[in-house]
Amino acid sequence: MRTTILRSNDFTCPSCVSRIENQLDRLDGVERSAVHFGTGRITVSHDPDRINAGRLIEEVRRLGYESRESPF
Repeated sequence: MRTTILRSNDFTCPSCVSRIENQLDRLDGVERSAVHFGTGRITVSHDPDRINAGRLIEEVRRLGYESRESPF
């Protein structure tokens, strides 16, 4: 498993937390995700052979939020 951290400045309300987590957790290869509303941080534990950071970013974008990969 690998942990990928994404950052977003697009969060406007706490309801986006569960929406993003639920959708990311449904993706093949994602073990679990956690969205931190206050910091704009999205932490995703996933199998890099089944899903990559680019696909995670695409999914967050599909939900209406821009994000980018972050080292911390």
